Amino acid sequence: MPQKNTRRRILRIACRDAKGLVANITTVCYQHQLNIVQNNEFVDHQSGQFFMRTELEGMVNEEALLTELDTFFPENTYRELLDTRRRRIVIMVTKEAHCLGDLLMKSTYGGLDVKIAAVISNHDTLQSLVERFDIPFHLISHKGLTRAQHDQQLITQIDQYQPDYIVLAKYMRILTPDFVQHYPCKIINIHHSFLPAFIGARPYHQAWERGVKIIGATAHYVNDNLDEGAIITQDVISVDHSYTPEDMMHAGCDVEKNVISKALYLVLTQHVFVYGNRTIIL
Repeated sequence: MPQKNTRRRILRIACRDAKGLVANITTVCYQHQLNIVQNNEFVDHQSGQFFMRTELEGMVNEEALLTELDTFFPENTYRELLDTRRRRIVIMVTKEAHCLGDLLMKSTYGGLDVKIAAVISNHDTLQSLVERFDIPFHLISHKGLTRAQHDQQLITQIDQYQPDYIVLAKYMRILTPDFVQHYPCKIINIHHSFLPAFIGARPYHQAWERGVKIIGATAHYVNDNLDEGAIITQDVISVDHSYTPEDMMHAGCDVEKNVISKALYLVLTQHVFVYGNRTIIL
């Protein structure tokens, strides 16, 4: 007989909208003597797509619960029942410390419930910082390698840690499609711009040349198109004509680290649904 599990679980559902879905789902949870701690749902009326995230508490037989729920769902339904265990991440960096340092501090002192399994870089600039937190640091230089060869070495190292997600905390190299496809919807990037404006290199210089009055940062999933993956969260701050590109860059660092931290929290706690090239956050 399948064992029951008493840990809090998160039920996530995405399907075509239909009458009675919320009532049917919550009734089945009640019949399984599960307490609904939190529930959020959303219907995209343009596409007719239904999304629901429900936190459940109590003894749960996962197979029996999902089998009974399946009788109410339309075809092509995505549904999963996840536990609330601590997730593992691998962080990839180049030379900038602000996003990495913030994540190291928050993971160590409880600001984020996450296990940083390792940090990987193509430079040794941040090695001493990482090692202060007793976290493995791996230098995988790109010198003398093709992009494909370098990415394969990265994959080999990352897969040893079996992370739930990979965080690009100012990793300044473009990843190959093979790398991205190896980790579908698992790579989260912080971009130093309010996308879709100023994609690619030197975004603060691009912003300065346009005389912008706000600058921002965007956390997004990585896909095969540069800086065009589904956006998770964004934020901005005000600037004016007195700011140089370097001033904008320094001011943007705080926005960047806050945005990647917030995005990672949303992803780790299973609030984010990826739908096409959009996200639904419940």
